[in-house]
Amino acid sequence: MPAKDELAKRRFDNLVKRVEALMAGSLKPEYQGYYGQLVLGEKAVEELGDPDDIRRAARAAGRRLGWKIVTREIDGRIFIIDDCKPPEAVRELAMRRAADAMDAARDDGVH
Repeated sequence: MPAKDELAKRRFDNLVKRVEALMAGSLKPEYQGYYGQLVLGEKAVEELGDPDDIRRAARAAGRRLGWKIVTREIDGRIFIIDDCKPPEAVRELAMRRAADAMDAARDDGVH
């Protein structure tokens, strides 16, 4: 029985490492580690394993990364979001970027 427990622990640790790498890779350097978000599509979820294990691994990885994790599973996809409050300068930059993206999308619709 302990061998099964050890195997399960190693599998989970490996899952945490994989999810952590994906989460870290989703960060934009200009946001200084804030506003992390990762969407795992159906195929990625299928490859990673059980959705409950993935969400649990995301929470463990989030603790390592300093994220305040929120996860949601919707239609076979898993959304992993950092809900930490960023510093004012980062928040303002993100708001400007979002406004610019909305302006660009609106302008593209006009042409």
